[in-house]
Amino acid sequence: MKALIELLHSKGCSCVIRNGEVVREFYQRGVKDLYELYKVDSKFLNGASVADKVIGRAAAALLILGGVKRLYADTISQLALDILSKSDMEVSYSQAVPHIINRTKTAPCPLESATRDIESLEQIFAVVDKFVASLA
Repeated sequence: MKALIELLHSKGCSCVIRNGEVVREFYQRGVKDLYELYKVDSKFLNGASVADKVIGRAAAALLILGGVKRLYADTISQLALDILSKSDMEVSYSQAVPHIINRTKTAPCPLESATRDIESLEQIFAVVDKFVASLA
């Protein structure tokens, strides 16, 4: 995990994922990379180790749905920790915050707010699916 964290910081990635010997680097903001990976190649997430800059509730749900084994986050929301505590994922982080804030730092992240009271991982995915589609 240490090598993934070092790669995350040295290359300026938003997320780095290793499954077996294969390491993939991601650079988009928000949940878009995790969402696209889950939609296109969810098998890569199964059993993987992930190092990410920011994990909120929606990203945590995608990681659980994908079967990620280990997660490190520079910053993670309490809402994400709450949902992750119900999984068997090994989680470590540098900083926990009450919630993830939006890019302009004026309000909570829209996905954090939209998924706050949803318990079903599948329903959280549906919210993320609709949100990402609205960005296109």
